[in-house]
Amino acid sequence: MRESARVRFVELSGGVMSALLAGDLSGAGRTAGVSLTEYFTTDAARWLWRFRLDQMAADPERARWMVRQAVVGEEGQVVGHAGFHGPPDDVGMVEIGYSVDPAFRRRGYARATLTELLRRAAAEPGVTTVRAAIGPDNVASLATIAGFGFVQVGEQWDEEDGLELVFEVPVDPAR
Repeated sequence: MRESARVRFVELSGGVMSALLAGDLSGAGRTAGVSLTEYFTTDAARWLWRFRLDQMAADPERARWMVRQAVVGEEGQVVGHAGFHGPPDDVGMVEIGYSVDPAFRRRGYARATLTELLRRAAAEPGVTTVRAAIGPDNVASLATIAGFGFVQVGEQWDEEDGLELVFEVPVDPAR
C-alpha cells in the first residue's frame, strides 16, 4: 500500500448480506456495486452476515453502525470489511471489528482500515472510547493496533472466538 492510499467504507446492505448468505457472490456484487471476492462467502463471513442481519432486524437504527466494505483506489477494489459492533453504549464506548481479505494482507490495509474506523468514531457525537477485542494469538491484529494508543484493559471470553484481550483508546477529535 502506498503511503497516500486510503481505505473508504461503503455500505454493506442487508440485501448484499442476504445474497452472500445465499452463496450468490455475483448477485451480491451487483447489489453492492463492486466486485466482491470469495472471502465474503467463507463460513466465518457467513456467520457475521447472519449475526448482523439479525441485529439489524431487531433494531434497524443499528444498521448505520454495522459492517462496511473496506474499499481502496479509484477502481473500488474491496480489500475487506470493517465496522462497529453497534452504536455507542451508555458511556460512549464503541467496539470495532475489521478483517482484510487474505489476498490483500501485508499491504497496510488493516492499518488504513483502523485509521478510518478511529476517524469515523471521532466524528460521531457521544463516542468517547474505542474498544478492540483480539485473540492473544492474533499477532497481526495485535501489531496493527500497536502505535494507535490502545491500552489493554482486561480479558473476556467470547463464545465464538474464545479468549480475547480487550484494548481501549480514548477518541481523538484531531484524527
